[in-house]
Amino acid sequence: MSENIIIMGGDGFCGWPTSLHLSNLGYNVTIVDNLIRRKIDVDLECDSLTPIKPISQRIKKWYDLTGKTIKFEKIDISLQYNKILNLIKELKPKAIVHFAEQRAAPTSMISSYWKRYTVENNTNATHNILCAVVESGIDVHVVHLGTTGTAGYVTTPMDIPEGYLDVKVQTDKGEEIMEFPWPLHSPSIYHMTKSMDFLMFEFYNNNDNIKCTDLRQGIVWGCQTKETMMDENLINRWDYDHWYGTALNRFLIQSTIKHPITIYGRGLQTRAFIHIQNTVECIQLAIENPPIKDKVRVLNQVTECHNLLNLANKIKLLTDAEIKYYKNPRKEAPENKLRFDNSGLLKLGLNSITLDDGLLYEINEIAKKYKDRCDISKVMVDNCTWNKNIKIDGIGYDNPQ
Repeated sequence: MSENIIIMGGDGFCGWPTSLHLSNLGYNVTIVDNLIRRKIDVDLECDSLTPIKPISQRIKKWYDLTGKTIKFEKIDISLQYNKILNLIKELKPKAIVHFAEQRAAPTSMISSYWKRYTVENNTNATHNILCAVVESGIDVHVVHLGTTGTAGYVTTPMDIPEGYLDVKVQTDKGEEIMEFPWPLHSPSIYHMTKSMDFLMFEFYNNNDNIKCTDLRQGIVWGCQTKETMMDENLINRWDYDHWYGTALNRFLIQSTIKHPITIYGRGLQTRAFIHIQNTVECIQLAIENPPIKDKVRVLNQVTECHNLLNLANKIKLLTDAEIKYYKNPRKEAPENKLRFDNSGLLKLGLNSITLDDGLLYEINEIAKKYKDRCDISKVMVDNCTWNKNIKIDGIGYDNPQ
């Protein structure tokens, strides 16, 4: 296999293990990343729980272990359009995997700066990719990591469909069934940008016949994949802070350092989940089974749904942790129920990994191994404040010049 794949945001939590997985399968992988997530670590003064090597060392170790080359291009795709266009023309990729977005809903709601940054970065990045594909004239499949959150977090008494809903409508000819996109909702600015991504995919699919797959992913749990476990230099990142740490991983590190598991409200908020190993496999399945061009393909990248209290109780059984309840600072329903239709990826061959498969023990061991790297102040909700004076490239978050 000698087909080229470009992975936008390939240094990140989902992008790095996906890059290794596709390289291991024989694809020629090129990572495009501006490394801003590493810069944000510095500004937040909160590193990954796991030690992350510089991108050049990561790539060299991968070559030393496998003999496979991963290329790296430092490009800000939200700003450097011509570099994206030239790279697509040069590589003529089979697919572009798009992870290059500010990925955290809480972060997107910190301040007016973060709201604007999230919209400008995410929307420009997606639009630049689509424009460059059209201008290049190359038949490229755009595979985008979306979110189940665009469906909203209200109780729905049915399986949320994969992007589209058949609706019975009254027409001049009588009752007919018409297909409409599932209504998009935005619990945060981050989710709003993901909804805007889908609208852009629809436009470029209708107007320019661009092949697009929107993978609406649940909350990712776990840390390692088969490839990242090959050597500590390849280890994936583990965010545990208030702004980037996902629920289950955050709960695990809290229990490991003997801090109470933090539950907002009563913990009856239901969310969709998927293990990181399944994430990379879903990307592979999407690439290997491209959609037809007549509409945007939407796949619910979900393996199961749980409410937060259920997750906390699973970890309590594992670690004997205390559970502590906090007033919910987020504007959300105190309780909801969700079910997703995930038949698309199952039909393509996904073997679902669930929370009851024993992997909780595996990632709990990782948490214990690296617990000394944990900054407890970033875990304690009572002390979790945002320093509005921190800067990126000399520009203040709250009042950029």
